[in-house]
Amino acid sequence: MSDLVSDTAMVMAAGLGKRMRPLTASQPKPLVRVAGKPLVDHALDRMAEAGLARAVVNVHYLADALEAHLLEREAPRVIISDEREELLETGGGLIKAKEDLPDPFFCLNADNIWLDGPNNAFADLSTRWDPEAMDALLLVVPHTRAANYAGEGDFYMDPLRKLSRRRAGRIAPFIYTGIQLVAQRLLRDAPTGKFSTNILWNRAIEEGRLFGVSFTGLWFEVGTPQAIRPTEVALERG
Repeated sequence: MSDLVSDTAMVMAAGLGKRMRPLTASQPKPLVRVAGKPLVDHALDRMAEAGLARAVVNVHYLADALEAHLLEREAPRVIISDEREELLETGGGLIKAKEDLPDPFFCLNADNIWLDGPNNAFADLSTRWDPEAMDALLLVVPHTRAANYAGEGDFYMDPLRKLSRRRAGRIAPFIYTGIQLVAQRLLRDAPTGKFSTNILWNRAIEEGRLFGVSFTGLWFEVGTPQAIRPTEVALERG
């Protein structure tokens, strides 16, 4: 596992992929191919390269196809968190998988594509992790390193790397990449059923325990069919 603080990541793969239609009419978004391989394999390959041993992957939409694909992998070893009966959103998905997750654990979206900078993303998070001070450490990226992104940003980060939300009508300098390092403490006293991780983040912000790391690589938003070709061109350039 080298110098990583965890060997496990929760991979969020249960969503409906509505923005990726019509490509997701007959396949789950994590199986949409970019540069010759499914989106989820881009994320899992990065995990394997970094030395992570386990991936806990939640499934819901067209779950049979995704599960069959995932269980063909040897590295990282995949554990399925089954949400076929009810889509639990990001927060509820974490709670359902909680018993399979160590303290701390990485969490990432199944549709993430990125090119690492001097260090890999998991090493960047591990280096900055402080379990005494943090409930979660988010990998964020400035607009100049976010390809295909046209939004207004998500967070401000102070000199101590504490995060706060974008204010209404303003541009925030940092975008959440979908990759984070999470303490089990973040999941305490959580709501039941479906809910967003934003609820847990908001509490952590109030307590001064949500932090960020500015990513030194290049991150791609691949949310729509139109984003696929520009991403492939950039990946070909390396």
